[in-house]
Amino acid sequence: MGQEDRLAGVVRVAQAMAAAHSPRESWLAAAHGAQRALGGSFAALSVWERERGRLKVLVNAGERAAGEEEFPDNETYPVHQFPEITEFLHERWAGGGEPNAWVETAEGPAGGAAGYCHQRVAALRRRGRGCCVVAPIVLNGRAWGELYVARPVGMPVFGREDADFATVLAAVIAAGLAQTERLEEARRLAFTDALTGLANRRAVDARLDEAVESYRRDGTVVSLVVCDLNGLKKVNDTHGHATGDRLLERFGSVLSLCGAMLPGALAARLGGDEFCLLSVGPSADEVVRVADELCVRALDLDLGEGVACGVASTGDPIGPVRSARRLFRLADAAQYRAKAARSTNPVIAGREGPNDPVIKLADAPEKERQGDRRRFRK
Repeated sequence: MGQEDRLAGVVRVAQAMAAAHSPRESWLAAAHGAQRALGGSFAALSVWERERGRLKVLVNAGERAAGEEEFPDNETYPVHQFPEITEFLHERWAGGGEPNAWVETAEGPAGGAAGYCHQRVAALRRRGRGCCVVAPIVLNGRAWGELYVARPVGMPVFGREDADFATVLAAVIAAGLAQTERLEEARRLAFTDALTGLANRRAVDARLDEAVESYRRDGTVVSLVVCDLNGLKKVNDTHGHATGDRLLERFGSVLSLCGAMLPGALAARLGGDEFCLLSVGPSADEVVRVADELCVRALDLDLGEGVACGVASTGDPIGPVRSARRLFRLADAAQYRAKAARSTNPVIAGREGPNDPVIKLADAPEKERQGDRRRFRK
């Protein structure tokens, strides 16, 4: 492969990773790009999980052997099986070396090999591969993981030039991974409440739109629990906003704990003293039980005065739900009714018969809803 071809391969890897919209897409673009650029039949990207002392495979690309999944959930290898990773980082690099790639073959070390072949050689033979090139990936000055590219038996063995090129590719991949991590952090911040660490209103709106579409398509039960933390203003006025913030954080933890009782539920802070749980799948009765538990636990918080809680679920007789907005209005109206009644239990939309006051409030014109809210609060 000529220099122009190698340069084009580097550019393709960088462009593919830049176009990725998620970490998985970025990993796959890196692996596929490296596989093609190095003329391999298979490539994998692995991350070094220091706290667990293992390499975790993120993606397998190309011609996969039996048992190799594209995005494996649990393909990991103890680092002690591949001591070149830790020795390279803690001895060679610390001593002024560079993160150079090396080549190994099914017959043993090739020229320029690191000298630790036993586990990788066994893996090559087991999977019908003839050779591989391994390149450490260094991100933000620390070892992140490795790039692994293999060729099948019968194809030319990687040489020193291939290993040098793999080193360049690993550096390009590291830059792409850094960009992906920055974008993921930006997305996380965009959908996360800074104080509590819960999801924010933007995240709820996006998830609720998807959930309602699922309900309309196949009848999946969608439930929304809207909560208003009682007594926050009094806490702020009496003890200061720092204490009020701690109350919000503590209630956020309680909400998260209760949300974990509903598989896949999203716990969120909507803003101020308003929170919600969005559940997709569990029955309305399951959601109500969790809302009951939430009310009980909220009463146990120091300084706070419990929570006003409203529930709306497509599993209850609430009429047609054609939009996320209507489900929000129903849960919001139920929460207002709980607030007005100083109820220590959740109010559930649709469970008071055909003239349910919550449904009437939610479906009333905006001006009437505002008037009823004021009346409820009085």
